[in-house]
Amino acid sequence: MANGRPDPSTSMAVLFGTHLKRLRELRGWSQQELAGKVFVTQSRIAQIERASGARPTAELTAALDLALGAGGLLNDLWPYVYRESFPDWSRRYIELAARAVVIRTYAAQAVPGLLQTEAYARAVLSVGRTLVSREMLEERVALRVGRQARLAGADAPALSVILDEAVIARPVGGDETMREQLERLREACDQHTVQVLPFSSGAHPMLGGSLTLLTMPDGTEVAYTEGSDHGQLFEEPSDVASFGRAYDQGRADSLPGPMSARMIADAAEGYNDHGGPERRVLARKQLQQQGGRGLRRGGGRIPRHRPGA
Repeated sequence: MANGRPDPSTSMAVLFGTHLKRLRELRGWSQQELAGKVFVTQSRIAQIERASGARPTAELTAALDLALGAGGLLNDLWPYVYRESFPDWSRRYIELAARAVVIRTYAAQAVPGLLQTEAYARAVLSVGRTLVSREMLEERVALRVGRQARLAGADAPALSVILDEAVIARPVGGDETMREQLERLREACDQHTVQVLPFSSGAHPMLGGSLTLLTMPDGTEVAYTEGSDHGQLFEEPSDVASFGRAYDQGRADSLPGPMSARMIADAAEGYNDHGGPERRVLARKQLQQQGGRGLRRGGGRIPRHRPGA
């Protein structure tokens, strides 16, 4: 920081704030005047210019760019500011996932981000080791929830999800948060391919962490593995093919869609007001018994996306 001013070479957020302040001052506007034009508080503009607090959203960035006549400069900078909110090892994956036409994911411990409720996302993200402030938490929650809009858009990817039974068995964020999350998952069963991999299936090739396979618009595929504080992207075709086989094995070992939907619905029922811990324990035992008796190999493959199809 030179002469008390942030150094724009230190981060994209600082560079964004520096350009914002310069453009504002060229207009002869105070922070309060600019805030009024984009319908936020003066303190929000001050935070962005100082690169403190939460990063600007895409919507606010677009409003600032238009109000200041920035000609797209702020809009062009925003994706880099956005990715800076996440650990280095996840940024490339986030960029690719935003363009993927097919997303196949195995969730080992928590609901995949694309299907998380806001309350569940906040509970999960609040325990991250890379979290350094309340502002960063809210920023990450907003960005995670914001990415879900793509599932409802014209370019929505085909989504296939394998949930380890641990995902629906582990309470996260309290009873109400978990009930809402499980109900969201049950609804997702009607819109996407969602299967539960029960404990009774035993060992499988994806033990140890979560896995996501992305198919890009040109037909190429990448694989991404992730733990609690690390992630690795694989682009070598032989590596991706190996992960693809592991995923297909996981699907074959998972409960079929209708059984999975019922298992999730029953788990949600355990969090109703008349449920309680005893009801959840009983429901979990029943579900495990059902999974052991009803498990059959019928997951099959998801058709690969073909460019131009």
